[in-house]
Amino acid sequence: MCGIAGAVSLRGQPLDIERLQPMVDVIAHRGPDDAGYLVGAPGEVAPVLMTDTQFRHRRPAMPAIDDGDGRAALSARPWSIFLGHRRLSIIDLTETGHQPMPAHDDSTWIVYNGETYNFRELRAELETDGIRFRGSSDTEVIAAAYERWGIRCVDRLNGMFAFALWDRRRQRLHLVRDRYGIKPLYYTVDDGTLLFGSEIKSLLEYRRGSPPVDLLALNEYFSFQNVLSDRTLFEGVHLLPPGHVLTVDLAGGGVTKERYWDFDFSRESDVPREQIEEQLAEAIGRAVERQCVSDVPIGCYLSGGMDSGTVTALAVGNLGRLCTFTGGFDLSEATEREMSFDERAQAEKMATLFQTEHYEFVMHSGDLAAVMDELIWHLEDLRVGQCYPNYYIARLASRFVKVVMGGVGGDELFGGYPWRYAAAIGPTAADYIEHYYRYWKRLVSNADKPSLFSGDVVAELRDLRDDGAVPFQDHTLSVFKRVFRNEPEVDGLGDLVRHSLYFECKTFLHGLLVVQDKLGMAHGLEERVPLLDNDLVDLAMTIPVTMKVAGIDHLERLDENLLWKKEEYRRRMHTGKNILRSTMSRILPPDVGEARKQGFSAPDETWFRGRAERYVRDTLLDPASPLGEYLDLAFVENVLDEHQSGRRNRRLLIWSFLSFEKWLAHFQ
Repeated sequence: MCGIAGAVSLRGQPLDIERLQPMVDVIAHRGPDDAGYLVGAPGEVAPVLMTDTQFRHRRPAMPAIDDGDGRAALSARPWSIFLGHRRLSIIDLTETGHQPMPAHDDSTWIVYNGETYNFRELRAELETDGIRFRGSSDTEVIAAAYERWGIRCVDRLNGMFAFALWDRRRQRLHLVRDRYGIKPLYYTVDDGTLLFGSEIKSLLEYRRGSPPVDLLALNEYFSFQNVLSDRTLFEGVHLLPPGHVLTVDLAGGGVTKERYWDFDFSRESDVPREQIEEQLAEAIGRAVERQCVSDVPIGCYLSGGMDSGTVTALAVGNLGRLCTFTGGFDLSEATEREMSFDERAQAEKMATLFQTEHYEFVMHSGDLAAVMDELIWHLEDLRVGQCYPNYYIARLASRFVKVVMGGVGGDELFGGYPWRYAAAIGPTAADYIEHYYRYWKRLVSNADKPSLFSGDVVAELRDLRDDGAVPFQDHTLSVFKRVFRNEPEVDGLGDLVRHSLYFECKTFLHGLLVVQDKLGMAHGLEERVPLLDNDLVDLAMTIPVTMKVAGIDHLERLDENLLWKKEEYRRRMHTGKNILRSTMSRILPPDVGEARKQGFSAPDETWFRGRAERYVRDTLLDPASPLGEYLDLAFVENVLDEHQSGRRNRRLLIWSFLSFEKWLAHFQ
């Protein structure tokens, strides 16, 4: 797990050599163990590989980018391609794992962030073809796989990754992101130079400043508390979609983008349920075993729920005693609905059962204010959820391990949100889109957008067109529909659920993964997601939705704010993840499968009305805040008043206001 950054000239002009090391330094938190730099040019010119003075002692024969030898190498000729790397050493801790890394004949160079869990099988296959390896890292295997199979080698990689691969022979640069978007990769074109990196901060270092706010992305964010397109809040900066390869033709300067994989829930198996349960148990076991590969200690997040409990139980079976981590909350002023947010008791029960070395962190209302500046600087790309509790737990875990596994993905693959699917019920595809779109507009309605945004922003938005097609009032609906790629066909509730699973994997799950990466890597912590193993996902997509959501023919619209309260609601809610519950019942206590579904949330509904209210108001309504340039502060104040009075629970919108305010302070 690491951080990558780079630049390539699209018009042949030389790169700004003074900005190369800062692109890498700014993401040093992603890789505190090593740094590497490579500059190159088209043709027969040999690339120059460098380290920096911090790590010069490890490779004294190599020039350092920040000393006299390195500066002389940078000034020797006009360089047009740059690859940079910060390393978090997980597999192959020796010098043979240093990056940028060449393939065996130095015609291919790679900088890589992530883990490929089937690299040993691929290595064995490549060795039978006569390829010899210098070290034992998965990075070297990927470079060799490219030379053997070309860019379609990505079809064979089972893991989480984002990498840049420079093919000197063909004069191409490939940027690649894993199937599900577990590892991020951003890019932009600035004055004829394509910039890329694991974090947007690297791109900003080369540009020497931030671009303006992308108002269409802002419109998406304040609709969905997410950005469903490939935009970011930085105008012109894009997030490479999951399962895509972006290729730069260094000879011609052309840039193309190609999808190599996508979710598909349409091909359902006709295998009997008992056999599917056996296949599922085996696939989950293999997935966890595969992701237990590491040369450093591994721990697990343990919420007390089924997904993290399953991963922990199987990891203990493979690794023996390990560390587990749970977050809890001060509930002294919590509402009745929030009393179940603290999952420590259930997590402790499971930690005792699995005999883990268990650690907890308890959060209080003041912890929000204490972390927001630091958190948003690391997050930089605002996405789903109130994630500051996750930031604290990642920090806790990083004090004990360099790798931690969690249960992300189980809900989206196995139908864990039946009330969401029910919200989209309708006899036609148009009804389905209308209802589901209305459900996912979590923050501000289209009707309220002119009141939400400042007058100047509204005026600009009215003049903007998304790809020349639609005005901003319809922009979010257009973006929503594009997620499906094709017009959804709805022939019964089964189709409805299948389309919903696809949508949530492409949007909500993707948002969770982007946030998870930033929160873990802020602390130099690699976070693995075994439930997104390729073989397991391939199997999960074929399991009939009738096995995932029990009683699918009786889905009803439920008010999710009341799920905690009414026994009948709780019973209906447990129709989700049915086959996963029954499969995992063989290794988990019965009450785990029966526990109600909930996310990892702080009692902010109460805190935003109580001890944190002053912080919220002082931050958002400060006349000196840049927030007023983009949002109407009278609208913001009205939202705060609604929440404080108890008329409406506006915690998600308040969190989004706070996040955007801090984002503006850092990046504008």
